[in-house]
Amino acid sequence: MKLNTTLPKSLTPYFQAELQAYAIEYKADDLTKAWAHLERAHIIGQRYPFAHTFVHWKMLQFGFRIKSAKEVIGQIPRLLVGGVKSFVGKVPVGNPGGANVPPMKPFPIEKDILAIFVKAGIETA
Repeated sequence: MKLNTTLPKSLTPYFQAELQAYAIEYKADDLTKAWAHLERAHIIGQRYPFAHTFVHWKMLQFGFRIKSAKEVIGQIPRLLVGGVKSFVGKVPVGNPGGANVPPMKPFPIEKDILAIFVKAGIETA
């Protein structure tokens, strides 16, 4: 199995779109929608160390923004080991990445995100 460390070019526009939507909603102070876009970016990028780590960094910053000790404390280990887990191919597929879910629990991937993986030629199994 070949491990990718960087997001494939075919997946990059979708990952970037989620981060851009996050930034727009965050700036508009719609934190619920902003968080949902971070979760989606996490699912899209979690197999790739740099993308995975970047999303956890944004989630940590978000935790500070909403003054959530649970999120901040929960993101620190995810930030430190998430990229490593990606590098060795041990990510819980579909996990949205927040401190409100177990860090190693896989989740079903939403149909529209599955469609993104199909369009990008990325296997989800």
